Amino acid sequence: MQLFKTLVLTAGLGFALAASAQWQWVDKDGNKVFSDRAPPSDIPDKNILRRPGGNRPAPPPVAVDAAATPAAPQAKGTDPALEEKKKLAEEAEAAKKKAEEARIAAARAENCTRSRQAKASFDSGLRIARTNAQGEREILDDAARAAETKRLQEIIAADCR
Repeated sequence: MQLFKTLVLTAGLGFALAASAQWQWVDKDGNKVFSDRAPPSDIPDKNILRRPGGNRPAPPPVAVDAAATPAAPQAKGTDPALEEKKKLAEEAEAAKKKAEEARIAAARAENCTRSRQAKASFDSGLRIARTNAQGEREILDDAARAAETKRLQEIIAADCR
């Protein structure tokens, strides 16, 4: 008998918990509606009386006149530490850019020197031999010498300014 009373009490509490997970709102005709599902989207928030968990809807925000509230004080000046960091970052970036330009200029000067030396060799009239992809040595003919001389002249024109 004691077990039966405990089961009935547990079932009753279970039904009470299920009932507390209900929505309650006032429909467009003014009738209170209870449901386990959310109200339709055409029901305004002000007509929702209860949500599951007993949370009431938040009150609508009150419009505040912007002229009536004082504006937040504007920070005058700047943060010196931030300005110093910004300045150091800009200087580091400028130094990095200058170093890159110096590296490119040195590479161009090296290309210019090598191209002029190679062109001098081609202009001397000596036979020029190269190693092909198979590792065999081949002598350049007049067409290949002319093409290589033209390529070297383009490199000189681009890098020797």
